[in-house]
Amino acid sequence: MREEELIEAFATDVVLLKYVGLNPVIVHGGGPEITRYMERLGLEVRFHEGLRVSDVETVEVARMVLLGKLNTDIVQRLNRHGQPAVGLSGQDGSLFEVAPVPNAEQVGFVGSIERVDVDVINHIAVDYIPVVASSASDRDGHPYNVNADEAAGKVAAALGAYKAVFLTDVVGWLGDPADEGSLISRAAVGEVEEKLAGIDGGMRPKLQACVDAIRGGAQSAHIIDGRKPHSLLLELFTDAGIGTMVTP
Repeated sequence: MREEELIEAFATDVVLLKYVGLNPVIVHGGGPEITRYMERLGLEVRFHEGLRVSDVETVEVARMVLLGKLNTDIVQRLNRHGQPAVGLSGQDGSLFEVAPVPNAEQVGFVGSIERVDVDVINHIAVDYIPVVASSASDRDGHPYNVNADEAAGKVAAALGAYKAVFLTDVVGWLGDPADEGSLISRAAVGEVEEKLAGIDGGMRPKLQACVDAIRGGAQSAHIIDGRKPHSLLLELFTDAGIGTMVTP
């Protein structure tokens, strides 16, 4: 969603969902923007198994971009289109409780979410659209990067969401990453778990997040192409849907 028309279409779609009686909860990261600011500041950008390698400076830049820029931008767009929104981070109301990921020696200050306080989201979602940035701190107040896909999956699980929808910049989960014709349109959660170990790059945390959502109680999870205008509505309100659907 790096084009103005796509960002505006997303905002209007989310507002429409709220108008018709659904309760959308937005969870966002900011990978491209974080990378851009890191490069401007002369910081090294590295990834390991789809996760951003994060030292102290990286976490500081990520928090600045996520909370100071992107979260407020999304909230303002939703407000402008007629639905009040509230921005949150993992620290607000102790929404996320995190601990270092198991491979912290490879990725640095990246946190894994151990608990989501859904009372915070449910309280706000009565009257507002919650917009959650994937930033959090541990019990001692030390900040961590949190992968946005993981955050969305854990939030969907904790809420028992009807759908968890991941917007990305590919058509979905591809059997052959070089061939868009190899799209896997539907998969059971057990099939995804069996194949996770052999998947590299940014698709791995998205599929893991789908598993987290389903195993936690979400009814379905979807990876869809956010480059298509109104892709969210196409997924929700057409029989065929688009992208990849993961089912229990």
